[in-house]
Amino acid sequence: MVNGFMEDYKPYVIFNAAMSLDGKIATREGDSEISCFEDKVRVHKLRAKVDAIMVGINTVLKDDPKLTVKYAKGKNPIRIIVDSKARIPLEAKVVQLKDGKTLLAVSKLAPRDKLKRLREEGVEIIECGEDRVDLKSLMKELKQRGIRKILLEGGGNLSFSMFKEGLIDEVRVAIAPIIVGGRDSITLVEGDGFKSFKEGVKLRLKRIRRYGEDLVLYYDVLT
Repeated sequence: MVNGFMEDYKPYVIFNAAMSLDGKIATREGDSEISCFEDKVRVHKLRAKVDAIMVGINTVLKDDPKLTVKYAKGKNPIRIIVDSKARIPLEAKVVQLKDGKTLLAVSKLAPRDKLKRLREEGVEIIECGEDRVDLKSLMKELKQRGIRKILLEGGGNLSFSMFKEGLIDEVRVAIAPIIVGGRDSITLVEGDGFKSFKEGVKLRLKRIRRYGEDLVLYYDVLT
C-alpha cells in the first residue's frame, strides 16, 4: 500500500494477472492461455525476483501449475498455496516438485491424516484460522519466515479476499487484444464483491508498458 504502514508486519504483495480486453482470465471452457510469449517472459522474470509466489487451491485444482521460473534466469520462488481444507491432491505438481519449497496454508478444518501425508512429501504446513485461512495471520507468519516480497497470481476468489483485507500493495495486469465474452467466463477478481463502487479498492496508475501485443498496466493500491 502507498502509505506503507502495513509493511512492518507483512510482505510486499504484487498482484499479477493477464486478461482479455473484456476482463476475462479464462474462457467458459477453462482455457487460460491469454498472454503472448513476451508477457510470459516478463512474468517469469518477476517470479525470479520475488521470494514467493502465491495462489489459491482452485488454481491448483484447475491448472495444476508448477509455479516455477522457466523463461528467465533465477531460482524458483517459494510456492505458497492457500487451501483451508487441504484439498490439494498428493500428485499435484507443486507437491511432487522437489526443486524449491512448497508451503500449504490451511485452517483447523484440514484433515490431520492428509496433513501428515503432505508433510511426508516435503510440504510445509502453516495452520492459521478456524474454518478458513486467516490471511492477515498468514502474512504475518510469512514475514517472520523472512519472506519479504510475494507475487500473487490468483485465482479470483483469493485475489478478492486479499484485496478486501487490504493486503495487496501493487497491481500489474496484462491486457490481451482479444474479446472472449461469456457469462460463465472467469473474471479478473471474483469472490462476493463489494456492495458499492465507493467500497471498492482504489488504484493509482503508475505506468503502461507494451510486451508484444499485450499492454501491461502498473498500479499502486491506495488506502
